[in-house]
Amino acid sequence: MNKNEIRRLVIFGALVILGIIAIQSYWFYETWDFKEKEFDRTVDIALQRVAENLAVIDSFQIPTIDLVKKASSNYYVVNINNTIDAHNLEYFLQREFQSKALNEDFEYGIFDCSSDEMVYGSYCSVDDREKNEHISRLPKYDKFTYYFGVKFPKRSSFILSKMERSIIFTLILFLTIIFFFYSMYIILRQKRLSDMQKDFINNMTHEFKTPISTINVSADVFINHPDIQQNERLSKYANIIKEQNNRLNMQVEKVLQIAALDKDNLKLKIEPLDLNEILASVLKSNEIKINEKKGQLYTSLISQSLPIKADKVHLTNILHNLLDNAIKYSKEKPEITVNTKIENNKILLEIADKGIGIPKEHQAKIFNKFYRIPTGNVHNVKGFGLGLYYVKNICDAHNWKIKLTSEKEQGTLITIRF
Repeated sequence: MNKNEIRRLVIFGALVILGIIAIQSYWFYETWDFKEKEFDRTVDIALQRVAENLAVIDSFQIPTIDLVKKASSNYYVVNINNTIDAHNLEYFLQREFQSKALNEDFEYGIFDCSSDEMVYGSYCSVDDREKNEHISRLPKYDKFTYYFGVKFPKRSSFILSKMERSIIFTLILFLTIIFFFYSMYIILRQKRLSDMQKDFINNMTHEFKTPISTINVSADVFINHPDIQQNERLSKYANIIKEQNNRLNMQVEKVLQIAALDKDNLKLKIEPLDLNEILASVLKSNEIKINEKKGQLYTSLISQSLPIKADKVHLTNILHNLLDNAIKYSKEKPEITVNTKIENNKILLEIADKGIGIPKEHQAKIFNKFYRIPTGNVHNVKGFGLGLYYVKNICDAHNWKIKLTSEKEQGTLITIRF
């Protein structure tokens, strides 16, 4: 994942989270507003019923308008316009609140004209654990003459208790946001470590190029020197140095190619090519390796020209990679078949071997970078797990289709559709 993709991911994620927060905040506010209004309606109805019951008992008329007033967010006053018996009031308040499922602590007070203050008050708890008279003085309401007041000290917590679903969703949202930012932190940290690793590998492989070139020139001098050629033992060692140096150079080149892919620096030099011509040179060099192992190379190539448009260097590299894999993962004597055919106006290249094959559970991952089939402590075949990753990326860059078919101990078939 490059920097631009991470930047887009962070921006998109932040916008989505801001949108979700805005929507959730709106619905939370709407739910709170609805619950507040519902609470007020319930209290209003209950207090009207209390006033009516008191009027029936004491035989007086209650006002038809402005009977119940909301003096503050949690304080309500009721215009009785008559003297009030405290015990009857408390009884009717508890009864009406319970009937309306308004199971919430409240305190009430009765206004006394002679002292011009709320003279009687009591705190009524739902579970009766708290019940203290004159627990607090409720504020006066100057617009009424005879009235009583009811206050709900825990109104906000009561409303919140009715919003459990909204609170749960809000908590889930905040947990999701925390998880998102934590994930972004992990991704950015891993990206930084990955960049450091890639820079180190690039620098290291570039530093290897100079000594590899020097060793290669020196090995050529040794091999071509008459004294070395006459000495069979020295000539053998000189050729081993040359061979291993070439192998090391190939591995370094492969790492550099992968680094170019990872940095999106892959630049293809597309040109018209004949697939048969490219195959001929690649097969010629690999046939030597196969013969050294006393194996067989079978070919069935279309005789006509097979024109394609491709990057010659990368095409040659992936063909060498595929044939090198077919040789490495064959049994003692490699049997490799290379076919070309035309199917539905597409050129098909098939490279098949009768080697150890790939178990089905590993086939989906075989084109992943650094992936190698687990073999325990046995490492008969050397490599970095970069070959098929490189092949897949080059095919994708050319818009070619590559397919792998394999059976364990039966062999592997690689098909490229140009």
